[in-house]
Amino acid sequence: MTALPSFPQVDPHKLDKLAQVAIHTGLGLKPGQSLLMTAPITALPLVRAITEHAYKAGAHLVTTIYSDEATTLARFRNAPDGAFDTAADWLFEGMAKAFDNNTARLAIAGDNPLMLANEDPEKVSRANKATSIAYKPAIQRITSFATNWNIVSYPNTKWAQLVFPGLPEDEAIGKLADAIFAASRVDREDPVAEWAKHNAEIHARRDWLNAQNFADLHFTAPGTDLVVGLADGHAWKGGASKAKNGITCNPNIPTEEVFTTPHTRRVNGKVRATKPLSHQGTLIENIEMTFKDGVAVEVTATKGGEVWNKVLDTDEGGRRLGEVALVPHSSPISQSGLLFYNTLFDENAACHIAMGQCYSECFVDGDKLSEDEIKARGGNSSLIHIDWMIGSGDMDIDGIKPDGTRVPVFRKGEWAQ
Repeated sequence: MTALPSFPQVDPHKLDKLAQVAIHTGLGLKPGQSLLMTAPITALPLVRAITEHAYKAGAHLVTTIYSDEATTLARFRNAPDGAFDTAADWLFEGMAKAFDNNTARLAIAGDNPLMLANEDPEKVSRANKATSIAYKPAIQRITSFATNWNIVSYPNTKWAQLVFPGLPEDEAIGKLADAIFAASRVDREDPVAEWAKHNAEIHARRDWLNAQNFADLHFTAPGTDLVVGLADGHAWKGGASKAKNGITCNPNIPTEEVFTTPHTRRVNGKVRATKPLSHQGTLIENIEMTFKDGVAVEVTATKGGEVWNKVLDTDEGGRRLGEVALVPHSSPISQSGLLFYNTLFDENAACHIAMGQCYSECFVDGDKLSEDEIKARGGNSSLIHIDWMIGSGDMDIDGIKPDGTRVPVFRKGEWAQ
């Protein structure tokens, strides 16, 4: 039996600060709330720290569901063929019930990004689809912002060696931990205060975009000439937001983005990825897409393309956009020069778009809209929601108003206003 790794290179003081930020800034956890947490078993030190601070903040019950790379791989290498169309729907139904009962949601990201890289892509795509279908009750509560939720990260040995190739294991883990702490702003004296300042800056960008009321965004860069129509009555979001249960939280730690909902039928042109996408253990490289009337009609990738296309075929909405997000090239994660192979970090280094489900919060009075009303305004519906990065220091973005007036939004990867 393989022993759990111990990472003495992870600064315990900063780890404790990350746990505090997760509870107080990420979740805004309130006394009397319960917490449902998911985590790789290798993240046990952070799970314990978060659990301690959750109870100190007044949590009634903390429940953690663990994942493990070895047991995941055991399924793909030993399970019968029919097993890959099966998922634990009972578990996700229980999660949905918990969210309906005001339970907060926290995910710790830290799996090996290449965990499934050598497994049968047909099995991987079938398992992904089965999980997406089963997960629908829970993900609907998250995308509708029914409860306060948050994602943070903890280093994994194989992840660290991918980000810092050629370094000894201990040194790579230490460097990845430090990079996570820096991006999460817990290397500062008062991280909670730093997050309050950062949220104010993001909110200023959000408010400017909302005041412009653009009808479209036009992205241009090498390999990209894309016009993204914005949903009717869309609202820009970013940084801390209030969930339907009245609690203000920061869903992503770290975050550098402002984002909104594209119009599912008004996306046209070509777009090229600027970073690889790591999706559920598969690395997908050099994605290129052509959109026509909202649908990705041509999709290519030099690596992982078979899995990528099968994921997009999960349902009719899988080849349409559910999110567009703006991130300056000068963001701290971008300037670190690191490719994290982890969407939580890489999406905050570059402008990005997401295939699949939209966020209902990204509409004016979105919490009052029905699914049919969101659809009528151009919001996309899907079992998937997958961000991939398209921004760079060469990207220009123009906002196009309903009368055709163009306003510079980004020039050479930076805010123009």
